[in-house]
Amino acid sequence: MKNIRNFCIIAHIDHGKSTLADRLLEATHTLSDREMEAQVLDSMELEKEKGITIKSHAIQMNYVYAGHNYVLNLIDTPGHVDFSYEVSRAIASCEGALLVVDATQGIQAQTISNLYLALSHNLEIIPVINKIDMDAAMVEGVRDQIVDLIGCKPDEVLCTSARTGIGTDDILRAIVQRVPPPAGSDTEPLQALIFDSVFNSFRGIIAYFKVQNGVIRKGDKVKFFNTGKEYVADEIGILQLKMCPRHEIRTGDVGYIISGIKTAPEVKVGDTITHVERPCRTAIAGFKEVKPMVFAGLYPVEADEYEDLRASIEKLQLNDASLTFEPESSLALGFGFRCGFLGLLHMEIIQERLYREFDMDVITTVPNVSYIVYTTQGEALHVHNPSGLPAPTLIDHIDEPYIRAQIISKSEYYGAIMKLCLDKRGILKGQHYLTSERVELTYDMPLAEIVFDFYDKLKSISRGYASFDYHTIGYEQADLVKLDILLNGEQVDALSCLIHRNNAYDFGRRMCEKLKDLIPRQQFDIAVQAAIGAKIIARETIKALRKDVTAKCYGGDITRKRKLLEKQKKGKKRMRQVGNVDVPQQAFLAVLKLD
Repeated sequence: MKNIRNFCIIAHIDHGKSTLADRLLEATHTLSDREMEAQVLDSMELEKEKGITIKSHAIQMNYVYAGHNYVLNLIDTPGHVDFSYEVSRAIASCEGALLVVDATQGIQAQTISNLYLALSHNLEIIPVINKIDMDAAMVEGVRDQIVDLIGCKPDEVLCTSARTGIGTDDILRAIVQRVPPPAGSDTEPLQALIFDSVFNSFRGIIAYFKVQNGVIRKGDKVKFFNTGKEYVADEIGILQLKMCPRHEIRTGDVGYIISGIKTAPEVKVGDTITHVERPCRTAIAGFKEVKPMVFAGLYPVEADEYEDLRASIEKLQLNDASLTFEPESSLALGFGFRCGFLGLLHMEIIQERLYREFDMDVITTVPNVSYIVYTTQGEALHVHNPSGLPAPTLIDHIDEPYIRAQIISKSEYYGAIMKLCLDKRGILKGQHYLTSERVELTYDMPLAEIVFDFYDKLKSISRGYASFDYHTIGYEQADLVKLDILLNGEQVDALSCLIHRNNAYDFGRRMCEKLKDLIPRQQFDIAVQAAIGAKIIARETIKALRKDVTAKCYGGDITRKRKLLEKQKKGKKRMRQVGNVDVPQQAFLAVLKLD
């Protein structure tokens, strides 16, 4: 066990984690030249397309140092703030972390956030400066930033170029020398932490785990501590690029177990595996409970695909434990699910994965956040959906979630970023110049304001330089109103939203204008209205498609034309009473892109 090292790679998005992982795999000859490709651990098609890591990936490497064989278990982690739960799980199953910082960009917001997460788990931090071969690299300046942040000695900071492979051997040596071996004992009862799982249509559910204590062997009778379900370990093994079966996995090692589990809810990420005959007394303290930030409804395009959608979301939840869902129904869209996501990118990825992996086409409603509504009777209700609000006369006040946002940017964009945050109802809490060029701003802001387009706007006004990270700090009272959209006098509940009173008029007007362009014309006039309670605050009219009924009256008396037009008018009026307006999927998506 003293020759095992478990470590993860943490960094801000695009600082070169997956490329560095490629070089480590090459240096330890884990993969043959034929298997090697760029970002080999980003196995999902989506990850390669977008150039981001979405899932943490575990892989085992063998490394010879000073005549001894070492087993290195590497977990590559995502960098985007929406996938920070994946990072927390990777950190919980490691003893050390490589903190990678881009030499051309320096320390960013997510670097600091991930570092604090690793320090709270007492991980050994190995700082690495990447991309030193670039012309714009500021190696000395970035080294000073890291020394200030961590408090390490300057010579402890390693320099590397993941693209060319410079410095890879120094990193492998540092991992062996600095990262402590796992604690635990082979003689204790089995305790293994499940840190991920995946659904295989032939083998059932495959769970990935790290053994904290004890030994697990093929054919053992095991049980999952929290669910209490018992299984036989049909196959166990280690994770390389493919799964490699083994007869036993000992303390400190990382592996997988296949035991023919068919139903998704039986496997919970963070659960503990133990033996049936000699169980452990307590479960391993797993990961922090994930709190979804953004809620949206997912509905099948065809109503009879509801059960297929449920099965697809359950299988996807195995692979992404931060997704939460519960059934709900809507007048406009029928039966579907209310899903909780960690952010808008997370929502987009889930929608895309449902389509690619399970061939499920879904309609997504307007995303919103969770509010606490206090009624006049003194009750506190958690509301995820505007349609779940009590009547306006019963509401005493509404509290909305607030976040503490940390923005690091070049000081030349300071004014533009400040204006953006103030427009989003932000309150400046602090500013700190990291260097004369770079400033760190801390704001308290309502989560609802950053859910839509804050990240995109921040990137565009700072030309991609600003980095952004946030965590929730609680709820505060706000003057919110429910904005309804009416089509032909009928309320479309999927387009309703809770919004601050000052922004309601502007938002309602823009929404009506957008819907006017997107909803196809019918044989009758359609009124598109935005309303707060019974008060209409904006209106647009979609004109009817009309047949030219007077075309046959060539010349002749005006009364003949008048008679035909009156007849047509009556028909249109009758049609309007029975007519149905279908809202296309683009209309729901357009609300997200309102600028």
